[in-house]
Amino acid sequence: MIRTVESEPHASPPVLAAYSYCEAVTGRQARNFAYGIRLLPTPQRRAMSALYAFSRRVDDIGDGALDDDVKVARLEETRALLTRIREDEVADDDTDPVAVALSHAAGAFPIPLGGLDELIDGVLMDVRGETYETWDDLKVYCRCVAGAIGRLSLGVFGTEPGARGADRAPEYADTLGLALQLTNILRDVREDAEGGRTYLPADDLAKFGCSAGFSGRRPPEGSDFAGLVHFEVRRARALFAEGYRLLPMLDRRSGACVAAMAGIYRRLLDRIERDPEAVLRGRVSLPGREKAYVAVRGLSGLDARHATRRTVRRRV
Repeated sequence: MIRTVESEPHASPPVLAAYSYCEAVTGRQARNFAYGIRLLPTPQRRAMSALYAFSRRVDDIGDGALDDDVKVARLEETRALLTRIREDEVADDDTDPVAVALSHAAGAFPIPLGGLDELIDGVLMDVRGETYETWDDLKVYCRCVAGAIGRLSLGVFGTEPGARGADRAPEYADTLGLALQLTNILRDVREDAEGGRTYLPADDLAKFGCSAGFSGRRPPEGSDFAGLVHFEVRRARALFAEGYRLLPMLDRRSGACVAAMAGIYRRLLDRIERDPEAVLRGRVSLPGREKAYVAVRGLSGLDARHATRRTVRRRV
């Protein structure tokens, strides 16, 4: 995928207002994501906000208090809206600002909107209460709710003309999404348990004596909870290492955006590794100054250069 869009099409006042709405939603509900996309040029930042706002709508349906049959109906209505966007049937003065913004973004960038269908499929898995026996099972879910977001984002970023191995960029974007989602799963393990959801593979839970689940601030009696966390951290680190091969394929600011978002999650992973039981006591997060440091590293190209060196070493 090479960069094919040099500038965004003219944006009418209603479209600009729709983008402003999406940026407000992003800033209010996704601080880590908003922090990363601040590094992008305005057209890309707006497009990413539109993607986030649509994705947030899908997630909110799945996480809400509606009956499951109502959730399914709402998700299918959202899928129908996505079809209207895909077929360019949303006018600038439509009353849905998210649809207006995403429709404009899809006209400005080669965004693979089918990834949002995959996201809806993943949230439907949540609504059905699916659990996962193995990592291969969980990967299917992660690819729907996170890998697809990586591929959608790549549609906005594009790759640099002549970038070596660019045909594998969607694969690396997908893998980076898996790394972020597994980090999310570890961070939210107690919150998800309180909501009746278990994402970690059942065979991993059994291996470390954690099949009883995580209903309190302490691990299950007699379990090796730290062993479980460290096992999943190693898996996430391997995914990050593979996904970071994407960075040298992106332009400086897109690479900085990806490096900032991924870097924040890698540092969350570091904190979880140092104190596994912290995820049972509350949400693990980074202070603003540490996020700023990660952003500076991304903008300086440090992470992209490190990724390049790792890739070269593996090929030698």
